[in-house]
Amino acid sequence: MGLISLMGPIGPMGPISPITPISSMTNKKGLLALSPLAVFMLLYVVLSVLAGDFYKVPITVIFMIASIYAVVITGGLPLKKRVDIFSRGASSDNLLLMLWIYVLAGAFAASAKSMGSIDATVNAALNVLPGNLLLPGLFLAACFISVSIGTSVGTVVALVPIAVGIAQQTGGSLPLITAIIVGGAYFGDNLSFISDTTVVATSTQGCRMSDKFRVNAFIVMPAALVILVVYAVMGANVQVPVEWREVSYLKVLPYVVVLVAAVLGMNVMAVLVLGIALCGCIGLCDGSYDLFGWLAAMGDGVKGMGELIIVAMLAGGMLELIRENGGIDYIISRLTAHVNGKRGAELSIAGLVSLVNLCTANNTIAILTVGGIAKKIGDRYGVDNKKAASILDTFSCTVQGLIPYGVQMLLAAGLAKLNPMEILPYLYYPMAIGVAATLSILLRYPRRYS
Repeated sequence: MGLISLMGPIGPMGPISPITPISSMTNKKGLLALSPLAVFMLLYVVLSVLAGDFYKVPITVIFMIASIYAVVITGGLPLKKRVDIFSRGASSDNLLLMLWIYVLAGAFAASAKSMGSIDATVNAALNVLPGNLLLPGLFLAACFISVSIGTSVGTVVALVPIAVGIAQQTGGSLPLITAIIVGGAYFGDNLSFISDTTVVATSTQGCRMSDKFRVNAFIVMPAALVILVVYAVMGANVQVPVEWREVSYLKVLPYVVVLVAAVLGMNVMAVLVLGIALCGCIGLCDGSYDLFGWLAAMGDGVKGMGELIIVAMLAGGMLELIRENGGIDYIISRLTAHVNGKRGAELSIAGLVSLVNLCTANNTIAILTVGGIAKKIGDRYGVDNKKAASILDTFSCTVQGLIPYGVQMLLAAGLAKLNPMEILPYLYYPMAIGVAATLSILLRYPRRYS
């Protein structure tokens, strides 16, 4: 997902234990180990249908119930030990780093909004882009930035607050515009040379990044062009205000600095701290707020991330119990049991990384987990290693882009003040690359690598 590269020197195989060979895998509980995910999905859907409103059911409560269920079904251990395992997942190093990003992102977004930075940036964008190109323009901006910085998280942090302002100014659909940014963020997560998923996929499959990029581009570029046309058609009737306030370019500076610093590879937390400091300096100097007003704005932003932080911790604990109970090993052993032929091998690699991503909510970790096994499958059945790396990366980005408890989705929802389920139906790009990657396996393209 591009997050590890922004956190500092965490090596590709650093925090992950060695991949278990197929022959030594044990199935502790089989499907029961995976049942907390089913409980979460079914409970949310059933209650939402009964309520007649998918946004009426608090996602935090559903995750709490699924987490309690995960603790209960973890048999053979004292209750304290089960809770310890849950707590380990809810407080892992990677998760806590994500939570720090949530806190800083909330503080930056709120202080920028209170100072007028978002309004100024939105007005600047409206001055540049005509109304009928706003939606594809936002998608292209997200694609460009995500490719440049190699992280979907950084792209979401930088662009979602601006997208929210544009939705408010134009009367456009906030879930749709937020989904455009999230979708574009996965373009770079999938293709960027400095994305964690690219680094891990190529290193586990033993191929060069440039070769993987070439194969990957053949698969996803047509999908990106189709989605760009879709957004152009959808945005053809977007009404841009005829008059808006004059742009205060000084107030645009925090977002410009954040984007440039991110592109230059600065740590994402350092980027956000720099953005917060700039907002404070500009806001205090031009009288947008006093010291206590700035502090209050940051405080409101941090509080606004409260639900997001709770969901992330509950999901982390629940997924750790699934892993401890053998859910991921079960998926791997089942999907690799009946591989037959090159097409079947590629489909099994796609299924492996997708299901493990579903259980870990982290596409980089999913690729690390199954990368060694995918390499063995590919070598045995003659799958081109460049195609295997592309399959791993693309399917992991597809799943990561569509799960409501993924870090990118939660962060975007928190910044836009939306329920993740409101964004989900509009995530056309992750859906499109999933379809494109599946067709590339079934129809054997790119032909040279299939």
